[in-house]
Amino acid sequence: MLNVIPMPKMARSGSGSTSGFPLLEELCMATTAVSFMTDQDLTKILYNSPKLRVLDLRGCSRITAAGLSALPCEELECLYWGLYFSSNVTVSLSKKGLHLLAQKWSSTLKELDLANQLFCEEDMEISMGHLAQGTGADSTLCSLNLSGTKVTTPALRLIIGQSTALNYLNLSSCRYLPRGLKKLYRGQQEIHQLLEKFE
Repeated sequence: MLNVIPMPKMARSGSGSTSGFPLLEELCMATTAVSFMTDQDLTKILYNSPKLRVLDLRGCSRITAAGLSALPCEELECLYWGLYFSSNVTVSLSKKGLHLLAQKWSSTLKELDLANQLFCEEDMEISMGHLAQGTGADSTLCSLNLSGTKVTTPALRLIIGQSTALNYLNLSSCRYLPRGLKKLYRGQQEIHQLLEKFE
């Protein structure tokens, strides 16, 4: 449903409630334009979708971490929530609540895209800690896009040290990192070399 603007329908009187999408595993609501999708809209679509594994909300700037954490899916594997277009990337106060998502899906996430999401440094560090704890020996996180975020060196050290399956790490345009580290890392060898620079 790329670039689709959802329009809620008025329920007909006498009609029973719908069962939603109980078997839905993937949903793409990404947009390349202005997004009108809100937490309430997303909840109306996914209120009965416990099997959801892939959620693509790129460009959906009105969706919040609290709204996402309230979704019924407990085993989300891929969350694409980056903001890539100038109409979606706004200069605003730091967002909060990322740790709610990291805590909820720390043991199931394989791919996480947070490009240009402006969560505060403390929230980023707590979130990376949750993701690091969730990976452990059964490390599943293999792709992490943090470009344009406020991620810090201590937060990165937490996640890189524990995520043995990580083979894609995007740190381009991360203002809180030292020069020379703000780039795209592909493959476990490059990521391991980055970890060595922190020590």
